[in-house]
Amino acid sequence: MKKEFNIIIEQDEDGYYIASVPELPGCHTQAKSLDELNKRIIEAIEISEIQAKEKNKELIMTGNKGNSSF
Repeated sequence: MKKEFNIIIEQDEDGYYIASVPELPGCHTQAKSLDELNKRIIEAIEISEIQAKEKNKELIMTGNKGNSSF
């Protein structure tokens, strides 16, 4: 199943391109060229999705539905 994400691309004062995916907290990368940035953001998205699946499995295995009490 193909997923689509919004990607925000900016360029910093040193000329690096920075990409982030608002739907995936912590999913961002940087590169000197747009071609390299494209490769890196795809990899970052894949890693973010793997981490989310692993976290979901942990919650299911422990029976934690995301609720916590202090």
